[in-house]
Amino acid sequence: MSRRAAHTRPSGLLLRRAGDGLAAGAVGGAVSALPSTLWALARGEDPLAATLAAGSILLPKEQRRGQLVAAAIPVHAALSLGWGVALDRLLPRRPSLSQGLACGLAVAALDLGVVGRRFPRIRALPFAPQVVDHAVYGGTVAWVLARRR
Repeated sequence: MSRRAAHTRPSGLLLRRAGDGLAAGAVGGAVSALPSTLWALARGEDPLAATLAAGSILLPKEQRRGQLVAAAIPVHAALSLGWGVALDRLLPRRPSLSQGLACGLAVAALDLGVVGRRFPRIRALPFAPQVVDHAVYGGTVAWVLARRR
């Protein structure tokens, strides 16, 4: 093996692994809001409340719905993709659904319990549906990773 090949092989693996985490995070992010959205609809509440809360991370004083929804897009994308890459590193090669769910609950503890408490709109969200969203995210990430590896 040439010196160049030895040098590029690990970085290729890192890029592929990052790609797995990004893909898993994207799929997880796409489906993770379903539980809280369905909960809000079933209760006659605002189905965009969590989206508006996510937008308030970037624009904490903003009140206009359109601006908050627009701000929520990069916030949710960054969190979903970032956690996808992190879980790709933390989970075993073939993660089980239960391992993913547990990771999703750990992410919920950090996102909602530590960071989210500093943001009034996040603090005001119904807690249980948000935790379920995070569990769905973690389970989905594990499912995608298990199929990509």
